[in-house]
Amino acid sequence: MYEIEKLELLRFSLIFTAVGMILRSLQKKKVHNKRRWWVRPLLRNRVKRSQYYILFQYIKEKDDEQFFKYTRMTVNQFEKLLDIVKHRLIKISPRKPLSPEFRLVMTLYYLAHGPSMQVVAWSFCVSKSTVSNVIRETCAVIWDELSPIYLKPPTTEEWEIKATEFWYRWNLPNCFGAMDGKHITIQAPKKSGSQYFNYKKTFSIVLMAVCDAFYLFTLVDVGAFGSQSDGGIFKESAFGKAMDNNELGLPGSTNLRGTNIAFPYFVATDEAFPLKHYIMRPYPGTNLSEKQQIFNYRLSRARRVIENTFGILASRWRILHTNIIASVSTIERIVCATLCLHNFVKIEELSSKQRYYCPDNYVDRYDDSGCVILGDWRVNCPQIDELGRTGTNRSTRADIDLRNTLADYLVSPEGKVDWQYNYVKRGSF
Repeated sequence: MYEIEKLELLRFSLIFTAVGMILRSLQKKKVHNKRRWWVRPLLRNRVKRSQYYILFQYIKEKDDEQFFKYTRMTVNQFEKLLDIVKHRLIKISPRKPLSPEFRLVMTLYYLAHGPSMQVVAWSFCVSKSTVSNVIRETCAVIWDELSPIYLKPPTTEEWEIKATEFWYRWNLPNCFGAMDGKHITIQAPKKSGSQYFNYKKTFSIVLMAVCDAFYLFTLVDVGAFGSQSDGGIFKESAFGKAMDNNELGLPGSTNLRGTNIAFPYFVATDEAFPLKHYIMRPYPGTNLSEKQQIFNYRLSRARRVIENTFGILASRWRILHTNIIASVSTIERIVCATLCLHNFVKIEELSSKQRYYCPDNYVDRYDDSGCVILGDWRVNCPQIDELGRTGTNRSTRADIDLRNTLADYLVSPEGKVDWQYNYVKRGSF
């Protein structure tokens, strides 16, 4: 018995020795690939080759018009933005890191013109992976630093002010904003199935937003699946739930101007949205009475504001007009950054004598007879990928009565505008 155990131990010892010899021989035969270079020759000497040093610095000092085309803002606005985000863009590295201004310029160039990340890499003499990291990180910083200042939810008093602005600019009482959604086209995410495949046969995420009378975003929701375009996007959005639960701090019902008729504050939408006490949508169909046509026309004047806001956004930040190639989380950061930048430039432009970002002729406007004069943004962004129906349009009797009450007011002496009858009789709007 003892001899058998010794033989077994010897056999196992020989096996382990043979395995060890095989492994050592394999290790000796393994060839380690050496890096050809630490920095690709194309990316060396960035100071002489990068457009940041050659082009950007020149137009920053010499050409204000080209600087705006490059960054979508003036030099003063750019410097203010850099001051806000600079402390978050400082990097520590054994090698010389990219400066905060370099990172911000690279990101603005990508957002404003919509090139591929590889084109940005060639233009700024950095690697494609560096471009991806910088854009993702900088967009997150822009959202974190700007949204509490330029995209914060309005207070109850601010909602009242916005409703007053809608009345004076667009002749619709108790309206605190215009709402719509837009598809952001993306490359199909890996292993996502049909989640992002929308009714237009493309892949997308959805931007849902409310804007005020001056084309500023007030409420936004980013990231819904494109496949949801035919049901539930608004219902599942953060501010849609907040509206349902009365958590937005909206004022209570107030009298329509010149009357003692109490009416709730509402948002103007198109036929894609359901009719609720806080959502006014047009009368459906074509065989409408004169009063119903006037209601649809007056509502359309206000609802057109969100269409123009999306148009300004997509025409100025051209990345939203392309098929964005990035991970979904990065795309959401990109969209959020453009929303903040839009509000930032618009608000900063209010104190400027010259308006480059959104001059008067850039948006739709109306002549004295109520006819629409199309804005110049439509030349740069001819089509906005709006939503289809966002859910069922079954309305309660109370909501239908509210719409009828508002329609009655818009044809009354207190609520009518001089040109509405002539315009409705002239045809479509």
